Amino acid sequence: MAFHQLCTFETFQQVSGCYGYGENFRDVIEQEFTRIKGITYLDHAAATLYPESVLRDYCRDITSNLYGNPHSHNPSSRLTHDTVDRVRYRVLQHFNTTPEEYSVIFTSGCTAALKLVAESFPWRSHTESQAGSYFCYLTDSHTSVVGMRGLTSSQGVVTQPVSPQELENRAKDEAQVEDVICQTPHLFCYPAQSNFSGRKYPLSHVKGIQARRLYPACAHQGRWFVLLDAASYVSCSPLSLQDCPADFIPISFYKIFGFPTGLGALLVRNDAADILKKTYFGGGTAAAYLSGEDYYVQAANISDRFEDGTVSFLDIIGLNHAFEALYRITGGMHNIQQHTFGLARYTYMLLSSLCHGNGRPVAHIYTEGQFDSPITQGAVLNFNLMDSNGQIIGYSQVDRMANLYNIHVRTGCSCNTGACQSFLGITSQRVKRNLQAGHVCGDNVDIVDGQPTGSVRASFGYMSTFEDCQKFLNFVAECFVEKPVRVDQERLQELKRVAAASEDSNESPSIKITNGEVYKGDEKKPTEALLKGFQLRDSNSHGVAYTLTNIYIYPIKSCGAYEVHDWPVGPLGLLYDRGWMVVNGNGVCLSQKREPRLCLIRPQVHIRSNKLLLQAPGMDTISVPLENNNHSHTRVCHSKVCGDRVETVDCGDEAASWLSDFLGQPCRLIKQRPDFTREMKKRPSEAATSTSLSLVNEAQYLMISRASVELIQNLMSSRQDDSEGDQLLDTQSVISRFRANLVIAGVEPFEEDNWSHLVIGSTQFMVAGHCGRCHMVGIDQDTGSKTKEPLMSLSAYRSGKVTFGVYLTHQLTEGPTAAANVLSVGSLIQPKPNSS
Repeated sequence: MAFHQLCTFETFQQVSGCYGYGENFRDVIEQEFTRIKGITYLDHAAATLYPESVLRDYCRDITSNLYGNPHSHNPSSRLTHDTVDRVRYRVLQHFNTTPEEYSVIFTSGCTAALKLVAESFPWRSHTESQAGSYFCYLTDSHTSVVGMRGLTSSQGVVTQPVSPQELENRAKDEAQVEDVICQTPHLFCYPAQSNFSGRKYPLSHVKGIQARRLYPACAHQGRWFVLLDAASYVSCSPLSLQDCPADFIPISFYKIFGFPTGLGALLVRNDAADILKKTYFGGGTAAAYLSGEDYYVQAANISDRFEDGTVSFLDIIGLNHAFEALYRITGGMHNIQQHTFGLARYTYMLLSSLCHGNGRPVAHIYTEGQFDSPITQGAVLNFNLMDSNGQIIGYSQVDRMANLYNIHVRTGCSCNTGACQSFLGITSQRVKRNLQAGHVCGDNVDIVDGQPTGSVRASFGYMSTFEDCQKFLNFVAECFVEKPVRVDQERLQELKRVAAASEDSNESPSIKITNGEVYKGDEKKPTEALLKGFQLRDSNSHGVAYTLTNIYIYPIKSCGAYEVHDWPVGPLGLLYDRGWMVVNGNGVCLSQKREPRLCLIRPQVHIRSNKLLLQAPGMDTISVPLENNNHSHTRVCHSKVCGDRVETVDCGDEAASWLSDFLGQPCRLIKQRPDFTREMKKRPSEAATSTSLSLVNEAQYLMISRASVELIQNLMSSRQDDSEGDQLLDTQSVISRFRANLVIAGVEPFEEDNWSHLVIGSTQFMVAGHCGRCHMVGIDQDTGSKTKEPLMSLSAYRSGKVTFGVYLTHQLTEGPTAAANVLSVGSLIQPKPNSS
């Protein structure tokens, strides 16, 4: 078969395995990457490309939201802080881990992350009384990894390069017994994927080194830590830290997303974080310090401890949009891996089979295998071209010709001298002689004494296409092959057999990835006993001493109240109270502080029809299920409520579109994940029993008294300046502003502040604290307009103390009588005052 017949999409499909991310792949590429029209970009291992929608969404975000310095506490700063934390969770989710296991330290890039580890690792120099630390790295490592020895050598640390062959050939059959006496810390660094050849090293090496089974750990006592350089690997491959618990993982985000540049991270396993010791400390990293003496206490939070000064928060916000676009376009890293590997394998097969008219091969490809599996090979192709006499054609000549054809590749040693030496057979002595001959890293001196000093690297990204392969292969055939162009059919058929065998052995089930995770849950519907006989109706009844006069639930956090007469108590509080919340386009929770119009959204819970209705002025009513047992395509999200991490599920595009239209900004509705447990914060003096929360701020219930409301209402009336012409607030308006779950009558003003326990009907409650108030109580819950009242009157009456209402937690009846856990308007209340 002639070469031009092999450069067809039909041939490509026979060997590629997977291509694209759906039927509209070609259209998406044309829409999102218009700037590369006419360009064949094959330098994704250096920097991949960003879709244009990322910049549009990012610019819309930062021009419509005010982001302040996250070290301050004003509203713009809190928005930044919460958004940055949201991105941290998203990074961890992308790598299939949690904040309980790993921390994200933002840096300026992978190199800065490596430098941080080198500067902070507790190196020990060898003495007569103690063994010294070893700094070991695979010879197939990036310059920035090898460069760590510049810091370690000055501290008397032994530097030991390890070849890939030594790593396994000198391994032990079993893990070594942990030495409890010798705890000298050692560090081994290796790349998950070679940035030179695309070779993927087994992720199992992490555990092999930690267990001291692999060399060099098996040869030296002490505690071994592993730094996994994942910068090249994660650009096109999924990395699960559940399977690969490396201690330190440096990454650069532009290699995954193209944007933002100048932003990377060090992922640190929390169990290993405490060994890192800093010397310099910058703003935001201290729990306390003194300028007049050598006193400094580091921040408890790992991220805060190592992020000197203000992080590049606008870039981090941009990262959130990059995640959105990546998953929207591709569905996830597994799909990217299959797509890019298929392109690389096809290119490898044809390039390695391409011959001159005299039958000599055109290319010398630097690879350990035959591109048989994405498990062992990434989407990187490194090679040198040869003339018909078998002589290497200098990479500079190839690069110049490629530029004429608008083909972008990388040339030289790709910042990996170790791999370059190994594959090209360059001795250390020759490297030194080449330097004396005038060749330095990054120049165009490609041949010295007839020998190559580097090579050509082509690499693929998630937006690469078959046409990129086709144009590149045609370019090589047209410019560097002595005609007639020939193909080594025997080799090509052998590679096809290898590819076919690989597809059969590595066939994996279809994976649907949404936002980096597939969630399958089993939410339980409320039992019939719990729901039987409930009637929802308005209540205007006002009881006498110690009675419950009103019950409100707030199904969607910060949205309007739904008043009920009888309501079941669930494990987290009133059933469906604050079970949902609205988040902005960055996944940060919206409250009335940031978006007052939330109060105009009036949710209603219809238990029997399993519906949550969403209503708002000028909008059609829509519904979402109260309980949804079909989670095969449910998007899992992470957000924060009052500093607590919460896991949620997305409620779909219809609700998102409805909220976005009404609020005038990108929003989504999310619901607390049913199997996620969020525990209430305990005070040091409290018992060890745990209380589970919904998406409430502090506690399961908030209770206020009518007497306290009326006192504040009267004070507002007496303080009001008639010249202002403000309308007096009636009792119900003031109640609505304080957004309580339970309203009681029959007590003296603020008498409830002195209760420790109470019983409402047959349900027991414990008072968990007083509710501190903010300017949110100044928002009119009927219009969304803002005033300074009732906060000013409350502050004046309580001498600057702005607490109003008490938090409650319940003590539920369990077993067959659980249906008794129902609250009803008119129920009697039995309080127990504090003993003090």
